[in-house]
Amino acid sequence: MKNFVEELRWRGMLHDIMPGTEEQLNKEMTTAYLGIDPTADSLHIGHLCGIMMLRHLQRCGHKPIALLGGATGMIGDPSGKSAERNLLTEEVLQHNVACIQAQLEHFLDFHSTEPNAAELVNNYDWMKDYTFIDFARNIGKLITVNYMMAKDSVKKRFNGEFSQGMSFTEFTYQLLQGYDFAYLNEHKNCKLQMGGSDQWGNITTGTELIRRMTGKEAYALTCPLITKADGGKFGKTESGNVWLSKKYTSPYKFYQFWMNVSDDDAKRYIKIFTSLEKEEIDGLIAAHDEAPHLRVLQKRLAEEVTVMVHSREDYEAAVSASNILFGNATAEALHSLDEETFLQVFEGVPQFEVSLSELEAGIPAMDLLAVKTQIFPSKGEARKMMQANGFSMNKEKLTDINAVISTDALLNGKYILCQKGKKNYFLVVAK
Repeated sequence: MKNFVEELRWRGMLHDIMPGTEEQLNKEMTTAYLGIDPTADSLHIGHLCGIMMLRHLQRCGHKPIALLGGATGMIGDPSGKSAERNLLTEEVLQHNVACIQAQLEHFLDFHSTEPNAAELVNNYDWMKDYTFIDFARNIGKLITVNYMMAKDSVKKRFNGEFSQGMSFTEFTYQLLQGYDFAYLNEHKNCKLQMGGSDQWGNITTGTELIRRMTGKEAYALTCPLITKADGGKFGKTESGNVWLSKKYTSPYKFYQFWMNVSDDDAKRYIKIFTSLEKEEIDGLIAAHDEAPHLRVLQKRLAEEVTVMVHSREDYEAAVSASNILFGNATAEALHSLDEETFLQVFEGVPQFEVSLSELEAGIPAMDLLAVKTQIFPSKGEARKMMQANGFSMNKEKLTDINAVISTDALLNGKYILCQKGKKNYFLVVAK
């Protein structure tokens, strides 16, 4: 068995660890869990650090449990939140759970015949029939209000840092999460809970509850909350979260997110978000430092994460789409793009509209480029660049100044891609 804690240390994935945790993990195969609230029907890359902890745990010979909070998701965790969450219906939660389960299959081996096969559990299964009176008698009496009030996540909401206070519903969250740990400890021999550093208070409530209920020791371990080198929030773009579902973030945009991280962030992220070994990562960092302009780290990071989250085919399609904009891609590659990816690749490119009926009749290239659109300020400039072999239409050189452009040139039945020189793109849209 590999040393799991040491694995997290060199990867920069260890924040807090309870005394005795490393000794327990080195002593025997240990079952550990991490909770995910199914507040949406897809995970986003903010979840990835925790999921990678489970992945590394399994690779080090231990047994991971992914707990989906079908019950706690109905309440909402106050940790790090300035406002109470919207409560979700049971039907929505069940849908979200099913979608997230399918995504977790990309990271964990649930079908292994080894004792450390991953498991997925849903706390709704053991909470749905638990009455409030039973919970208050059996669990509520074991943890004092003083103990709960001392947690940072609670103090921040009570001490006026935020104006809305905290409902009793949210206040009970750490007890419910603590009971999850106690339940898994009893029924799955789960001895360790993991999570983000903002979960430390909730996790240690669970270890304390287990100690008071059974006298047994339980353990806690957290990873740091991932940030960008400039202090910005990791995983957020102008259009919002970067999701693991193609429905919300296409593989092309997902790939581009990792390609566009800074050098400093790439050096951290390749340790956290891939399963590459230390020697290989050290080699990649050394190669990157020798020639940063080649973006060796970003390319490998984007490849590893896109293949892991989506597939090798999706990764190759994303690379092909990127090459259309930034490389020497062929007309064939351009024609192979679906409309959604095509529009994402050329997002922000100047657009001009032309009449579909005029294209059906045919428009002289000179008129299309300098009269119907303003791709060129004059026919003379258009002629000069075409004769100098500096103009392309749909990734093919256009040098015939007498050419007539028709609907045959349309991509996806709607677009013509024009390119002046190497970097100046324009989109003609037929309507």
